[in-house]
Amino acid sequence: MSAEAPPKPLPFHFQFLAGAIAGISEILTMYPLDVVKTRAQLSTTGNVGIISSLKEIIQKEGPATLYRGIAAPIFVEAPKRATKFAANEQYTTLYKKLFGLDKITQSLAIATGVSAGVTEALIIVPFELVKIRMQDPTNAALYNSTSDALRKILKKEGPLALFNGLEATIWRHAAWNGGYFGVIFGVKELLPKAKTKNEQLANNFVAGAIGGTFGTMLNTPMDVVKTRIQGYTGGGPKKYNWTLPSLALVAKEEGMGALYRGFTAKVLRLGPGGGILLVVFDTVSTFMRKHFM
Repeated sequence: MSAEAPPKPLPFHFQFLAGAIAGISEILTMYPLDVVKTRAQLSTTGNVGIISSLKEIIQKEGPATLYRGIAAPIFVEAPKRATKFAANEQYTTLYKKLFGLDKITQSLAIATGVSAGVTEALIIVPFELVKIRMQDPTNAALYNSTSDALRKILKKEGPLALFNGLEATIWRHAAWNGGYFGVIFGVKELLPKAKTKNEQLANNFVAGAIGGTFGTMLNTPMDVVKTRIQGYTGGGPKKYNWTLPSLALVAKEEGMGALYRGFTAKVLRLGPGGGILLVVFDTVSTFMRKHFM
Protein backbone atom coordinates (compact mmCIF):
# COMPACT_ATOMS: atom_id res chain seq x y z
CA MET A 1 0.00 0.00 0.00
CA SER A 2 1.40 3.38 -0.94
CA ALA A 3 2.06 5.96 1.74
CA GLU A 4 -0.61 8.58 2.24
CA ALA A 5 0.13 11.71 0.26
CA PRO A 6 0.95 14.80 2.36
CA PRO A 7 -1.78 17.46 2.46
CA LYS A 8 -1.68 20.09 -0.24
CA PRO A 9 0.17 23.23 0.87
CA LEU A 10 -2.10 26.16 1.61
CA PRO A 11 -1.56 29.49 -0.12
CA PHE A 12 0.03 32.06 2.18
CA HIS A 13 -3.19 34.05 2.75
CA PHE A 14 -4.99 30.90 3.94
CA GLN A 15 -2.06 30.00 6.22
CA PHE A 16 -2.19 33.52 7.63
CA LEU A 17 -5.94 33.36 8.29
CA ALA A 18 -5.77 29.91 9.90
CA GLY A 19 -2.96 31.07 12.18
CA ALA A 20 -4.88 34.19 13.14
CA ILE A 21 -7.99 32.21 14.11
CA ALA A 22 -5.87 29.76 16.10
CA GLY A 23 -4.08 32.56 17.95
CA ILE A 24 -7.16 34.50 18.94
CA SER A 25 -8.83 31.29 20.16
CA GLU A 26 -5.84 30.56 22.37
CA ILE A 27 -5.42 34.03 23.85
CA LEU A 28 -9.12 34.45 24.74
CA THR A 29 -8.97 31.14 26.60
CA MET A 30 -5.63 31.50 28.40
CA TYR A 31 -4.98 35.25 28.91
CA PRO A 32 -5.56 35.46 32.71
CA LEU A 33 -2.60 33.12 33.20
CA ASP A 34 -0.47 35.52 31.17
CA VAL A 35 -1.35 38.34 33.57
CA VAL A 36 -0.31 36.17 36.54
CA LYS A 37 2.91 35.17 34.74
CA THR A 38 3.91 38.76 33.96
CA ARG A 39 3.34 39.91 37.54
CA ALA A 40 5.42 37.03 38.88
CA GLN A 41 8.26 37.89 36.50
CA LEU A 42 8.22 41.56 37.50
CA SER A 43 8.42 40.63 41.18
CA THR A 44 11.85 40.35 42.79
CA THR A 45 10.57 38.99 46.12
CA GLY A 46 9.70 35.38 45.33
CA ASN A 47 6.99 33.18 43.87
CA VAL A 48 3.27 33.44 44.58
CA GLY A 49 0.82 30.63 43.83
CA ILE A 50 -1.40 30.87 40.77
CA ILE A 51 -4.68 30.38 42.60
CA SER A 52 -3.75 32.85 45.33
CA SER A 53 -2.63 35.36 42.69
CA LEU A 54 -5.88 35.03 40.77
CA LYS A 55 -7.93 35.39 43.96
CA GLU A 56 -5.94 38.42 45.09
CA ILE A 57 -6.31 40.15 41.73
CA ILE A 58 -10.07 39.53 41.65
CA GLN A 59 -10.61 40.63 45.27
CA LYS A 60 -8.41 43.74 45.20
CA GLU A 61 -8.66 44.91 41.59
CA GLY A 62 -11.73 43.20 40.15
CA PRO A 63 -12.20 40.38 37.61
CA ALA A 64 -11.68 42.72 34.64
CA THR A 65 -8.03 43.08 35.68
CA LEU A 66 -7.46 39.50 34.52
CA TYR A 67 -7.94 40.85 30.99
CA ARG A 68 -6.16 44.19 31.50
CA GLY A 69 -3.98 44.94 28.51
CA ILE A 70 -5.61 42.33 26.27
CA ALA A 71 -6.34 44.88 23.53
CA ALA A 72 -2.68 45.02 22.49
CA PRO A 73 -2.19 41.23 22.15
CA ILE A 74 -5.62 40.81 20.52
CA PHE A 75 -4.69 43.46 17.97
CA VAL A 76 -1.40 41.75 17.24
CA GLU A 77 -2.56 38.17 17.77
CA ALA A 78 -3.73 37.76 14.20
CA PRO A 79 -0.40 38.75 12.60
CA LYS A 80 1.58 37.17 15.48
CA ARG A 81 0.13 33.67 15.37
CA ALA A 82 -0.47 33.87 11.65
CA THR A 83 3.21 34.66 11.23
CA LYS A 84 4.15 31.76 13.51
CA PHE A 85 2.42 29.18 11.32
CA ALA A 86 2.57 30.85 7.92
CA ALA A 87 6.27 31.70 8.28
CA ASN A 88 6.98 28.18 9.50
CA GLU A 89 5.27 26.77 6.39
CA GLN A 90 7.12 29.18 4.11
CA TYR A 91 10.50 28.47 5.71
CA THR A 92 9.79 24.74 5.42
CA THR A 93 9.27 25.08 1.67
CA LEU A 94 12.35 27.32 1.35
CA TYR A 95 14.68 25.09 3.38
CA LYS A 96 13.53 21.90 1.68
CA LYS A 97 14.49 23.42 -1.66
CA LEU A 98 17.68 24.94 -0.29
CA PHE A 99 18.97 21.70 1.24
CA GLY A 100 17.50 19.35 -1.36
CA LEU A 101 15.15 17.57 1.05
CA ASP A 102 11.97 15.85 -0.08
CA LYS A 103 10.42 15.53 3.38
CA ILE A 104 10.54 17.24 6.76
CA THR A 105 13.08 16.05 9.33
CA GLN A 106 13.27 17.00 13.00
CA SER A 107 16.34 19.16 12.37
CA LEU A 108 14.43 20.96 9.63
CA ALA A 109 11.42 21.42 11.93
CA ILE A 110 13.67 23.03 14.55
CA ALA A 111 15.35 25.30 11.98
CA THR A 112 12.06 26.46 10.50
CA GLY A 113 10.64 27.03 13.98
CA VAL A 114 13.59 29.19 15.02
CA SER A 115 13.34 31.20 11.78
CA ALA A 116 9.59 31.68 12.24
CA GLY A 117 10.19 32.75 15.84
CA VAL A 118 12.66 35.45 14.82
CA THR A 119 10.22 36.71 12.18
CA GLU A 120 7.38 36.71 14.70
CA ALA A 121 9.45 38.61 17.28
CA LEU A 122 10.20 41.46 14.88
CA ILE A 123 6.47 42.07 14.42
CA ILE A 124 5.21 41.92 18.00
CA VAL A 125 7.76 43.86 20.10
CA PRO A 126 5.78 47.15 20.43
CA PHE A 127 2.59 45.28 21.32
CA GLU A 128 4.41 43.14 23.89
CA LEU A 129 5.85 46.25 25.53
CA VAL A 130 2.45 47.92 25.84
CA LYS A 131 0.94 44.70 27.20
CA ILE A 132 3.67 44.37 29.85
CA ARG A 133 3.18 47.99 30.95
CA MET A 134 -0.58 47.43 31.23
CA GLN A 135 -0.21 44.20 33.21
CA ASP A 136 2.19 45.73 35.76
CA PRO A 137 0.10 46.58 38.85
CA THR A 138 2.36 49.56 39.66
CA ASN A 139 1.12 51.19 36.45
CA ALA A 140 -2.59 50.88 37.31
CA ALA A 141 -2.91 54.62 37.95
CA LEU A 142 -0.56 55.57 35.13
CA TYR A 143 -2.36 54.12 32.13
CA ASN A 144 -6.14 54.26 31.67
CA SER A 145 -6.27 52.05 28.59
CA THR A 146 -4.09 50.45 25.94
CA SER A 147 -4.35 53.50 23.68
CA ASP A 148 -3.56 55.78 26.64
CA ALA A 149 -0.50 53.68 27.47
CA LEU A 150 0.71 53.84 23.88
CA ARG A 151 0.21 57.61 23.72
CA LYS A 152 2.05 58.23 27.00
CA ILE A 153 4.95 55.93 26.12
CA LEU A 154 5.42 57.72 22.81
CA LYS A 155 5.20 61.16 24.44
CA LYS A 156 7.48 60.45 27.39
CA GLU A 157 9.97 57.93 25.99
CA GLY A 158 9.82 58.38 22.22
CA PRO A 159 9.00 55.96 19.38
CA LEU A 160 12.16 53.88 19.81
CA ALA A 161 11.02 52.93 23.32
CA LEU A 162 8.43 50.65 21.69
CA PHE A 163 11.32 48.47 20.57
CA ASN A 164 12.90 48.08 24.00
CA GLY A 165 13.50 44.38 24.54
CA LEU A 166 13.71 43.51 20.83
CA GLU A 167 16.81 41.39 21.29
CA ALA A 168 15.30 39.55 24.27
CA THR A 169 12.07 39.02 22.34
CA ILE A 170 14.02 37.44 19.48
CA TRP A 171 15.74 35.08 21.93
CA ARG A 172 12.39 34.22 23.53
CA HIS A 173 10.54 33.46 20.31
CA ALA A 174 13.39 31.67 18.58
CA ALA A 175 13.74 29.32 21.56
CA TRP A 176 10.00 28.70 21.95
CA ASN A 177 9.22 28.13 18.29
CA GLY A 178 12.27 25.95 17.71
CA GLY A 179 11.32 23.78 20.67
CA TYR A 180 7.61 23.80 19.82
CA PHE A 181 7.83 22.75 16.18
CA GLY A 182 10.77 20.42 16.78
CA VAL A 183 8.99 18.53 19.53
CA ILE A 184 5.70 18.42 17.60
CA PHE A 185 7.53 16.61 14.78
CA GLY A 186 9.09 14.10 17.19
CA VAL A 187 5.90 13.45 19.16
CA LYS A 188 3.81 12.92 16.02
CA GLU A 189 6.37 10.34 14.85
CA LEU A 190 5.89 8.43 18.11
CA LEU A 191 2.09 8.62 18.37
CA PRO A 192 -0.07 5.91 16.76
CA LYS A 193 -1.28 6.97 13.33
CA ALA A 194 -4.72 8.56 13.59
CA LYS A 195 -7.52 6.63 11.89
CA THR A 196 -10.38 9.00 12.65
CA LYS A 197 -10.88 12.77 12.81
CA ASN A 198 -11.17 12.66 16.60
CA GLU A 199 -7.92 10.73 16.88
CA GLN A 200 -6.25 13.30 14.64
CA LEU A 201 -7.49 16.11 16.89
CA ALA A 202 -6.27 14.24 19.97
CA ASN A 203 -2.85 13.64 18.42
CA ASN A 204 -2.57 17.31 17.49
CA PHE A 205 -3.52 18.42 20.99
CA VAL A 206 -1.05 16.04 22.65
CA ALA A 207 1.78 16.99 20.28
CA GLY A 208 1.02 20.70 20.58
CA ALA A 209 0.73 20.61 24.36
CA ILE A 210 4.02 18.74 24.76
CA GLY A 211 5.67 21.06 22.26
CA GLY A 212 4.31 24.11 24.08
CA THR A 213 5.54 22.78 27.42
CA PHE A 214 9.04 22.09 26.08
CA GLY A 215 9.21 25.47 24.36
CA THR A 216 8.24 27.11 27.66
CA MET A 217 10.97 25.23 29.51
CA LEU A 218 13.50 26.55 26.98
CA ASN A 219 12.46 30.17 26.83
CA THR A 220 11.26 31.15 30.32
CA PRO A 221 14.61 32.68 31.41
CA MET A 222 14.62 34.89 28.30
CA ASP A 223 10.98 35.77 28.96
CA VAL A 224 11.79 36.87 32.53
CA VAL A 225 14.49 39.30 31.41
CA LYS A 226 12.36 40.49 28.47
CA THR A 227 9.61 41.39 30.94
CA ARG A 228 12.07 43.22 33.18
CA ILE A 229 13.55 45.15 30.21
CA GLN A 230 10.14 46.15 28.84
CA GLY A 231 8.79 47.02 32.29
CA TYR A 232 11.22 49.93 32.68
CA THR A 233 9.25 53.20 32.47
CA GLY A 234 12.14 55.65 32.58
CA GLY A 235 12.33 56.30 36.32
CA GLY A 236 15.83 55.92 37.71
CA PRO A 237 18.76 53.96 36.25
CA LYS A 238 17.99 51.27 33.72
CA LYS A 239 18.96 48.00 35.36
CA TYR A 240 18.26 45.53 32.54
CA ASN A 241 19.33 46.10 28.93
CA TRP A 242 20.54 42.99 27.09
CA THR A 243 19.54 39.37 27.45
CA LEU A 244 22.74 37.57 28.48
CA PRO A 245 23.97 40.20 30.98
CA SER A 246 20.44 40.43 32.42
CA LEU A 247 20.25 36.64 32.82
CA ALA A 248 23.52 36.72 34.75
CA LEU A 249 22.36 39.66 36.88
CA VAL A 250 19.04 38.07 37.86
CA ALA A 251 20.78 34.77 38.70
CA LYS A 252 23.41 36.58 40.80
CA GLU A 253 21.00 38.79 42.75
CA GLU A 254 17.98 36.51 43.11
CA GLY A 255 19.25 32.98 42.43
CA MET A 256 18.83 30.68 39.44
CA GLY A 257 15.25 29.93 40.44
CA ALA A 258 14.29 33.53 39.67
CA LEU A 259 14.92 32.83 35.98
CA TYR A 260 11.88 30.54 36.11
CA ARG A 261 9.66 32.93 38.03
CA GLY A 262 6.11 32.67 36.67
CA PHE A 263 6.93 29.32 35.05
CA THR A 264 3.90 27.45 36.38
CA ALA A 265 1.42 30.02 35.09
CA LYS A 266 3.34 30.25 31.81
CA VAL A 267 3.48 26.50 31.23
CA LEU A 268 -0.19 26.08 32.19
CA ARG A 269 -0.99 28.65 29.53
CA LEU A 270 1.40 27.63 26.76
CA GLY A 271 1.26 23.87 27.29
CA PRO A 272 -2.50 23.50 26.72
CA GLY A 273 -2.32 26.71 24.68
CA GLY A 274 0.12 25.07 22.30
CA GLY A 275 -2.34 22.21 21.91
CA ILE A 276 -5.21 24.62 21.25
CA LEU A 277 -3.10 26.45 18.65
CA LEU A 278 -2.24 23.30 16.72
CA VAL A 279 -5.75 21.83 16.88
CA VAL A 280 -7.44 25.03 15.69
CA PHE A 281 -4.81 25.71 13.02
CA ASP A 282 -5.05 22.15 11.64
CA THR A 283 -8.87 22.16 11.78
CA VAL A 284 -9.17 25.50 9.98
CA SER A 285 -6.50 24.49 7.45
CA THR A 286 -8.33 21.24 6.69
CA PHE A 287 -11.60 23.14 6.24
CA MET A 288 -9.94 25.57 3.84
CA ARG A 289 -8.36 22.78 1.78
CA LYS A 290 -11.73 21.06 1.53
CA HIS A 291 -13.86 24.06 0.62
CA PHE A 292 -11.55 26.58 -1.08
CA MET A 293 -8.98 24.52 -3.01
